[in-house]
Amino acid sequence: MTLLTLATFLLQDADIPTAPAPAHSGALMEMLHNSGPTALTVLGILLLFSIFSWAIMLSKWRAFGAAEAKGKQFVRAFRKSGRLSEIAAVADQYRPSPLVAVFHEIHDEYQRQSGGRGTPPNPQALERAAQTASSESLTHMESRMTWLATIAQSATFIGLFGTVMGIIDAFHGLGTAGAATLRAVAPGISEALITTAAGLVVAVPALIGYNQLTARIREFAARMDDFGRELLNAIENAALVAPTQQPLPPVEDPRRRSF
Repeated sequence: MTLLTLATFLLQDADIPTAPAPAHSGALMEMLHNSGPTALTVLGILLLFSIFSWAIMLSKWRAFGAAEAKGKQFVRAFRKSGRLSEIAAVADQYRPSPLVAVFHEIHDEYQRQSGGRGTPPNPQALERAAQTASSESLTHMESRMTWLATIAQSATFIGLFGTVMGIIDAFHGLGTAGAATLRAVAPGISEALITTAAGLVVAVPALIGYNQLTARIREFAARMDDFGRELLNAIENAALVAPTQQPLPPVEDPRRRSF
């Protein structure tokens, strides 16, 4: 009899945790259904912000991944080739990489100065061409990043605005009803706090994505600077040998940055 009583008690305890889940979900849906127009407007704005921020982050991560992969392939081809003309002929195959733009700017300036042979008469112009190409590539990479930063900073304040307005409505209803009890004001306050939670759900991923993407953009900037200097050194080294040879850089230095 004792074992039967204990088994019955355990079965009753096992059934208890499963009950609150649907009740909690139903309470959340009920709060959303009973929310006022201000809260629903705020939630709609936050939903649009969330969709927009995730679209930006996913597109950037995909574009940066392709640029990084093509950049590694381009650097390997550049270091294996023996002539600038050979790289120029196949460079467009690695176009997603910003290193291609740096190469084309320096190569075109070198062609204008000396026809692609000998020592360039104005090396500073080659450096400025590399800086221009890097700046243009970084500007393209940073497009729509300001939107991501704006969403990360403003989503919490928009959610807080919805909460404040909801609490104001709750206390206004409390004063009108004249029932000064926690039971009377709790539903309105809980509905108002949903907007704060929604603001955090939108802002935190946008902030993390912005910081991660900004770090990757800085890495691309460093890689473009390194590649520009490597290409200028290759041109200067090629100008020191016979025009018929014109080798590109020697064997890869292990101290170079890994692209």
